Amino acid sequence: MKNSTAVLGLVIGSIALTPTVAAAIDAHDVDTASIETISIKAPRKKPAKPDAAIVKLQIFLDRAGASPGVIDGLDGTNLSKAISGFEAMQRLPVDGKLDPEVTRRLEDQVPAIQAYAITTDDGNDLVDSIPQDYSRQAEMDHLSYTSIAEKLAERFHMDVGLMKELNPTASFVPGETIAVAVPGQVRTGAAKRLEVHRKSGQVFAFAQDGSLLAVYPATIGSKETPSPTGTHKVKGVARMPTYIYNPKVNFQQGNNRKILKLPSGPNNPVGTVWIDLTEPTYGIHGTPEPELIDKVGSHGCVRLTNWDVEELAGMVKPGVVAKFLN
Repeated sequence: MKNSTAVLGLVIGSIALTPTVAAAIDAHDVDTASIETISIKAPRKKPAKPDAAIVKLQIFLDRAGASPGVIDGLDGTNLSKAISGFEAMQRLPVDGKLDPEVTRRLEDQVPAIQAYAITTDDGNDLVDSIPQDYSRQAEMDHLSYTSIAEKLAERFHMDVGLMKELNPTASFVPGETIAVAVPGQVRTGAAKRLEVHRKSGQVFAFAQDGSLLAVYPATIGSKETPSPTGTHKVKGVARMPTYIYNPKVNFQQGNNRKILKLPSGPNNPVGTVWIDLTEPTYGIHGTPEPELIDKVGSHGCVRLTNWDVEELAGMVKPGVVAKFLN
């Protein structure tokens, strides 16, 4: 897949970073890595540190519309699911493994890592911290990012830890130039049907002609609060939604016994987008913790990273079918 990805605000050219502390991996490592060397095997232990080749592979998958979730350089189930999604999009045999044909179709000539100059605006609308207790969150004006690093990590679909790994001497302040991933442009199109696959933990968006528009890793309910079953429809989309917490309808959070209205923001419990479904109280939404997608359960809803649900929201409208499959 040839891609002319461009990211607003990137400083095109070589990255003029000369750290005094050597990074475990740097931009050059990622750009020169070969994804052909990656061996994906299951079951596997959680890797101890990011791998440059996997960072590059995750960026390629993101560009292709097969989201790996957060770009973190770590092997794991979300990576193999993204490969499976790409294989399905390309109408190849689906096994979640890299082979020469998958590699050939994924690779492009756009650098995986480029430089970004942090702006003054990047430091705006931040908060000191996000309290865990909903009653304290309800007292805030906005559940925004807590740092420039967190804000930019989400913008470039990255794990904060990887961003800091690539920029070991960075202070993440305006005027500084840092290395960031170059993810895919927002995918467009009209989704006719969504499939929510519980077992694999994925959401598939299909076009009218049956082609696959995009695939996303997802947290889909839990044993205690399972997701709905059967076929439902999209009722509407709310961007930057507030969150109404009702312990009698939702779940018990801490000692909160009253209905609370939590303000909007990327660190809101449902993230930056709520895609409402015809099944009462259920929806597809974002998250304040993208690194936990399909790692911990949800309270019955379908949880995506903020950037994935924002993209999906642009492809759905009321009436789009959402089918839950085992």
